[in-house]
Amino acid sequence: MLAACGGGGGGEDAPIASDAPATREEAARFLTQATFGPTQADIERVMRIGYERWIDEQLARAPSSHRALWEAADRALKASDPNASAGQEGVLNAFWRHAVHGADQLRLRHAYALSQIFVISMVDGTVGDNPRAVAAWLDMLNEQGVGTYRQLLESVSRHPMMGVYLSHLRNQKANPATGRVPDENYAREVMQLFSIGIVELNPDGTPRTVGGAPVETYTPADISGLAKVFTGWSWDCVDTSNGCFYSGTVNGRSDPDRSFKPMKGYAQFHSTEAKTFLGTTIAAQTTADPQASLTAALDAIANHPNVGPFFGRQLIQRLVTSNPSPQYVHDVARVFADNGKGVRGDLKAVLKAVLLHPEARTMSDTSGKVREPVLRLSAYLRAFPHTSDTGRWRVGNTDNPGSALGQSPMRAPSVFNFFRPGYVPPGTYAAAAGLVVPEMQIAHETTAAGYVNFMRDNLSSGVGVYNGTIDGVTYNRRDLRPDFTAELALADRPAALVDHVVVKLTYGTVSQALKDTILEAVASIAIPAPTSNGSNASAIDTAKLNRVRAAILLVLASPEFLVQR
Repeated sequence: MLAACGGGGGGEDAPIASDAPATREEAARFLTQATFGPTQADIERVMRIGYERWIDEQLARAPSSHRALWEAADRALKASDPNASAGQEGVLNAFWRHAVHGADQLRLRHAYALSQIFVISMVDGTVGDNPRAVAAWLDMLNEQGVGTYRQLLESVSRHPMMGVYLSHLRNQKANPATGRVPDENYAREVMQLFSIGIVELNPDGTPRTVGGAPVETYTPADISGLAKVFTGWSWDCVDTSNGCFYSGTVNGRSDPDRSFKPMKGYAQFHSTEAKTFLGTTIAAQTTADPQASLTAALDAIANHPNVGPFFGRQLIQRLVTSNPSPQYVHDVARVFADNGKGVRGDLKAVLKAVLLHPEARTMSDTSGKVREPVLRLSAYLRAFPHTSDTGRWRVGNTDNPGSALGQSPMRAPSVFNFFRPGYVPPGTYAAAAGLVVPEMQIAHETTAAGYVNFMRDNLSSGVGVYNGTIDGVTYNRRDLRPDFTAELALADRPAALVDHVVVKLTYGTVSQALKDTILEAVASIAIPAPTSNGSNASAIDTAKLNRVRAAILLVLASPEFLVQR
């Protein structure tokens, strides 16, 4: 059995920092933005060392490895069945293991945000058939996500899973004889989704207009010109033969790590034509040089003035608030342009600017964001200690909207993620107020009921995959087991129990009216008086546990929990 851990506290004692939060509630609110959910250890650490030092401490931590967990699970499965594989479940389980207990919480939370901007998805058959490479993709985001944007963009562009997903792996130069032209898929999406967006932006993220109309950032000709850059890229292989390009194999041999090693440039398949896009021209090449073309193209994209406000706004949305003010976006974009030391796209500096901005640390009528389903479950699992019977954290697939979360990490329905950053839910107060609510794109009647039923089942039966007999051990229960010891100790005092749960899950933001409603429901669960011979001890324990489950479920279903303020 794998024991629960605190998830990020510790370190040497330090005097209370000048930027320490004034209250534990403020510390917890910060941690909802910077982690997969506050823990008592992390709250205490932030209270002691302050926001900025906590961020620096987190970013200095060694990155967790999803691939290492996937490989360990795969080896364990193959020990009893050589044909077994950790599969996609191994990726999901590694994600959840790190989300709940990873010491590098900020890096992991940031990587998850990046995975919803730079999207690949195991829903795609080929990507889904390479789960080890998807685990490696998460590791790449965790590692490169604290480098520079330019470095990250190249790692994304050359990753074979992105090459498979957006079809620029094995992309070939034009052939006039056959009418073949380079595949334009990645060229379009790298601009539209990963860097500059579809309209030119002012430094504060507002659209730049001419004559009252927004100005498009690129044209079909720009896509065609950039598509030539992404020709000639394929599997890493022992040489640059045609066989390596087409299949990553030569003489029946292939690199077992080719699915996540950066793609290699194959000159014979790369376009030597001039490549014109976004006001940049890469001159025609006498000898095809895929890397030179790629370097010039990614330099041009990364230096485009749109990148700072476009990327910065999305990072703010994924971590802090769906509707940042133009000033907030402007301030983050300014740090993206120059970290104060002449470096553009320093993602550590950008992340710090997002989390430490005054707007992130204050609440208003438009602050906050709807908590997406994955983050609801992670907050619950971190708030209440859980252990894994198998040690594998078998949360498994949670795609089903009627009986689970309606969302699984790394299983977005398309390259546009689970929800678009500009989504406006029709017929809502948000729409009337001109606000976006991205997460509501996957919210509807089925998901509302499905989530509550899913969490009710989690509270009553544990979380995740049902384990029968594994490695000779019979479990006959779900893999993740909760520990409600602290809550059970309060069960005979319903007001104290409700206060305790409210603080753990909503950090003191629940209204008194809602607390009173929850308290009434919890108190209505009667605890039998003990008999003289103790014959009803089991009934007493069951009633106490039902009180605990009811208190937690009602808070998990409350708007105050579902909206991260």
